[in-house]
Amino acid sequence: MVSKRIAFKNVEGESLSGRLELPASTPKAYALFAHCFTCSKNLNAVRNIAKALIEEGIAVLRFDFTGLGQSEGDFANTNFSSNVSDLISAANFLSDEYEAPQLLIGHSLGGAAVLMAASQLPATQAVATIGAPCDPEHVAHMLRSEQATIEQEGKAEVELAGRRFTIKKQFLDDLQAVKMKDVIAALKPSLLVMHSPIDNTVSIDNAAHIFQTAKHPKSFVTLDNADHLLSSEDDAHYVGHVIATWASRYVQSPVATAATAWHSALDETAISAYTQQGYKTELFVKGHHMIADEPLKLGGTDLGATPTGYLAAALASCTTITLRMYANRKEWPVESIQADIFVEQERNAGKVTTNFRRELLLTGDLNQEQKERMQEIAGRCPVHRTLEGEVTVETILKG
Repeated sequence: MVSKRIAFKNVEGESLSGRLELPASTPKAYALFAHCFTCSKNLNAVRNIAKALIEEGIAVLRFDFTGLGQSEGDFANTNFSSNVSDLISAANFLSDEYEAPQLLIGHSLGGAAVLMAASQLPATQAVATIGAPCDPEHVAHMLRSEQATIEQEGKAEVELAGRRFTIKKQFLDDLQAVKMKDVIAALKPSLLVMHSPIDNTVSIDNAAHIFQTAKHPKSFVTLDNADHLLSSEDDAHYVGHVIATWASRYVQSPVATAATAWHSALDETAISAYTQQGYKTELFVKGHHMIADEPLKLGGTDLGATPTGYLAAALASCTTITLRMYANRKEWPVESIQADIFVEQERNAGKVTTNFRRELLLTGDLNQEQKERMQEIAGRCPVHRTLEGEVTVETILKG
């Protein structure tokens, strides 16, 4: 897994803090996660659900809404509509830097937010809600004790989840203006509703309303004995794995789809590279799939080795395989073979001089003469001979 701290701007120009987590291989799809009211991207449930999704090959961006966690802005000036706007800003960031999110996931009020945002994000193929209210005005019930003060004085300080927050009247007005029934009825992406029957914060009646209002395709999963915050790690992992399995029917990486279709038309022995945006490149080597990329400091996304890195890796792997074949044929007691390659390049007058330094580590009961012979054989591996021989490259433009 690759985990990156990222930041992007909301519509007010404030920096929102997020964390993008990617699987080791090419993501099947990208998901955008909206956390619960007054929570943060680092809530245990959010982290555990994201971990399960990543294990299933889905990349996840989780972030703090304006004024929460590590994000800039004043929470008192936010509302449900600004949360939806933050979601759209996050989706735009993913689209510009990586790939548009096809899966939206929302926990509690975040669930209502992703339902609202889905219609404004055309790449969305699937939406999953977890313990979500059918209407964001549900939050107003949590503020009932201070509602009169908010109405009369324009704001009040309330305690939510053990923390003090300032809530302004505009927050309540915004909740009342939202018409979620029409939004849910018009939802086009596939929908998964997940809810616990013992949820004491948002009753399961909300899930029933969402499910009954939405059109097919839609699915419902009961979370049995889970609490609203999914404080049990097992419950959170279960939610993540179920969402990933369900979503696999609806989402697929457009880059991987295009690359696979393109590669299928080539000879099965071809070594092929395919890219669309940025430096991330899909590689196909006789049916094996890899990724080449550039580091972040050079404008890449660092999801794979550089082309030069793969060249060095070819020399290293060819060395170890050649030495293993030789040792096996000689029946020498070689336990392991390690080849470390260091690359130095110099550019002078338009010419590039490349030096590969290879260091060998051989373990096993070998005498000095055998070790020196293995060192000599390393220079005979096919990639070594290719690099030192005469190499020509012919480029043909097709289409």
